[in-house]
Amino acid sequence: MGFVGTIVSSLAEGFWMFYDTLWALVLGFALSGAVQAFVSKQQMQRVLGDHRPKTIVRSSFFGMVSSSCSYAASALAKSLFVRGADFTSSMVFMFASTNLVVELGAVLWLLIGWQFAVAEFIGGFIMIALLALILPRVIDVAALDAARERLRTGSARSTPHEEHAGAQDAPTSTPWRQRIRSRAGWSDASGYTISDVTMLRKELVIGFVVAGFASVAVPTGVWKALFLTGHGIWSALENVVVGPVLAFISFVCSVGNVPLAAALWKGGISFGGVIAFVFADLLALPLVLIYRKFYGTRLAVRLSLVFWAVMSVAGLITEGIFTALRLVPGAHTGDIATVHFGLNYTTVLDVLALVTFGFLYYLYKNAAKFGGGGGYAKDVVCGMQVRTSDAPAHTTHQGHDYYFCSDKCHVKFEAEPARYTTGQPAPDMSETAADGATGEDAGATVTDPVCGMSIDPHEAAGHATHKGVDYSFCSDGCRKDFVADPALYLTSTDAG
Repeated sequence: MGFVGTIVSSLAEGFWMFYDTLWALVLGFALSGAVQAFVSKQQMQRVLGDHRPKTIVRSSFFGMVSSSCSYAASALAKSLFVRGADFTSSMVFMFASTNLVVELGAVLWLLIGWQFAVAEFIGGFIMIALLALILPRVIDVAALDAARERLRTGSARSTPHEEHAGAQDAPTSTPWRQRIRSRAGWSDASGYTISDVTMLRKELVIGFVVAGFASVAVPTGVWKALFLTGHGIWSALENVVVGPVLAFISFVCSVGNVPLAAALWKGGISFGGVIAFVFADLLALPLVLIYRKFYGTRLAVRLSLVFWAVMSVAGLITEGIFTALRLVPGAHTGDIATVHFGLNYTTVLDVLALVTFGFLYYLYKNAAKFGGGGGYAKDVVCGMQVRTSDAPAHTTHQGHDYYFCSDKCHVKFEAEPARYTTGQPAPDMSETAADGATGEDAGATVTDPVCGMSIDPHEAAGHATHKGVDYSFCSDGCRKDFVADPALYLTSTDAG
């Protein structure tokens, strides 16, 4: 196979992996979005004050029903810790967020078998139990107190918004039983689904592309040299130790590392090595650097070593359990995924998934119409939907509030705000949802200052605020022209 042929075959392999798992991804993101919309972060914070067994179970549950994005999970865990949650419980929450979610298990099942999906959940609980047992004995209280104080000091300087945001979040305090029966609640759920897909799209693309090349372009000899085989327990031990190291250097996290895990399984890594690799999405290098920023170098190094240890041990124990039960599948040969289109269950489910995703997108785009969006804003950097009352990060730029899913997005925004604002604030869906009930009388019109068109402000294509006055526009083009040079379109009285 020539160079061009290898590239084409690798990309095709990645595409067919995506084709096989599309419906499962949509299902997983939809379920995750629904639960995120109906379970508030305040509920989590109130019950995570220690690391007793009951609290660890609660932490695991709340993690399972949260976003599977590793960056968002790490930011939320940090936020819970700063606001008084126990550190171990916060870390358990983070582990469960990225390892005990529906979409992860579904994609594992479809790409390499049901045994891996079941092992992921069994091993996940083993890993959480080990973490709850070891972490309090390795991380001293003084280091945690210092880390919390540093984070609180930084938060006080950069995010003085708690009182304001809490008022905005009032709509989300509606009982979940009432919200789950409302169109507003489901439009909020669709917002989480769409924003999670938007946030993770790069991870997913990279994961499938890298997996395609790893499966097709990497010679078998490379895998054989990397993973020991035929040495009994020593092979199993080496594989579960190497798996997290590969995750560290792969830069791929969350669901995006599952296709790569499938390629590693085809390449010869052990059953436990696959499980340890998938667990280790929280050890990807960018995340380790985030831990260092959150908690300091010393604590981050100790934390990463504990993560590596419990991930490897959990993978080894899980392999032992499945070996004893004779459930470890045989070596994978041939194609990982489907290699052609056909009228089969995968195609039918993919079509249904696309229709469902289209409906969710419709709900998302019309959230204000259905009464949704109260207390939410969109992270302008990654596109994630966040509650304004408990957003991990916040800033004010040119008089507008911006909320972020993580400090990573906050830092990106602060470094280059013009790239993300383009002249208008991040959509605050709580304000959008209230537009129909406040402001100008229904039926009143205003004039677009750029083109002179009379428009209903509630149906305007865009808005901008200049010197405390709100202006409505017939199109985004007019809004951008106005923002670029307001004085050009205002009378001397208006401009003053």
